[in-house]
Amino acid sequence: MSVDQAKDFFLQLVDLAVSKGASDIHIPAKSRACLRIDGNLVRVNNEPPDTESFAKFLVSILKEEQVIKLEKEKDIDFIYVHGDVRFRGNAFFQQRGLSVSLRLIRDDIHSIKDLGLPKICEDLCEKKQGLILMVGPTGCGKSTSLAAMINQINNNRAVHIVTIEDPVEFIFQDVMSTIEQREIHYDAISFPSALKAAMRQDPDVLMVGEMRDLETIRSAVTLAETGHLVFATLHTNSASLAIDRLIDVFPEGQQDQIRMQLSNSLEAIISQRLIPILHGGRVLAYEVLIATSAVRTMIRDKKIYQLPNTIQTSASDGMISLDRCLAKLIANEIISDEEASLYCQSRENMEHLLEAEMSRIVAKNEEVAMIQD
Repeated sequence: MSVDQAKDFFLQLVDLAVSKGASDIHIPAKSRACLRIDGNLVRVNNEPPDTESFAKFLVSILKEEQVIKLEKEKDIDFIYVHGDVRFRGNAFFQQRGLSVSLRLIRDDIHSIKDLGLPKICEDLCEKKQGLILMVGPTGCGKSTSLAAMINQINNNRAVHIVTIEDPVEFIFQDVMSTIEQREIHYDAISFPSALKAAMRQDPDVLMVGEMRDLETIRSAVTLAETGHLVFATLHTNSASLAIDRLIDVFPEGQQDQIRMQLSNSLEAIISQRLIPILHGGRVLAYEVLIATSAVRTMIRDKKIYQLPNTIQTSASDGMISLDRCLAKLIANEIISDEEASLYCQSRENMEHLLEAEMSRIVAKNEEVAMIQD
């Protein structure tokens, strides 16, 4: 297969992914490509190009410095634009050769409401300072949710927003805010260096694509403490685990200090999942932790283990547990009980919450019926 044939294969695959509504494309070396549709991998029938031809084509769409980095470090993040569709890509070597994974990035930035995020997220966008974390596993829509919150600010507040990403995903257009987007390796050397420079750029709002290391976490927390509103993502499965992870990154002798800083600067943690729905597609399920005075005290006093119960019992403060959110989705016949069981934190607790939710729906329907009569 020639380089031109490898290009045709790639473009056909991209078009297929867009038409099928796929979230990801996987092109493994010497194997058939796959699309991720509604969370499931679907293998395509197209004959894969030979590794050498595909590698030559890939080099043609990368920048020279990206090619050098790929050869040196054996993997590279990049953005690929096809018409009006953008993809976040990662090219990497594996035992069979060069492989590529692509994540489709929609041009349109959905609103908080359209994504199904809780209304408390709109309230958080009004904060003047503090740290707001969006957490969850890879592929759960963290970047999409953060983009919605940044755009909420952009549409309603005249502030200076700086995003630091690797790579830049959603492209923002200035509305009321002034937005500047920096990409690691091209606009900035690293997350820590970009955050250090941000102190001299007069930002009101900062978005950190991912808090990966000690220095990035330290800088982000410090900025949140010093009058800035900081949004960031983290790969953890719950709000309480996110706090533990942030603290555990630091040496033991520094953990009390970061615990104190977090207790002062944290505003909220939203943990989310994308759950397959009954009739195709996926829906957002979430957990929300709000940093009330009680939560701040638990962080300071090393009582993170109490947070799940606090979330469960603090609905009046805007909190909701993942199990309660799943129970609501089951009760409204959006997801199946079996699917929810794969994501819940406690099957027993979810079933108890489901019973309460079903009783609430029955009571509401009876009330509506009485009014109509």
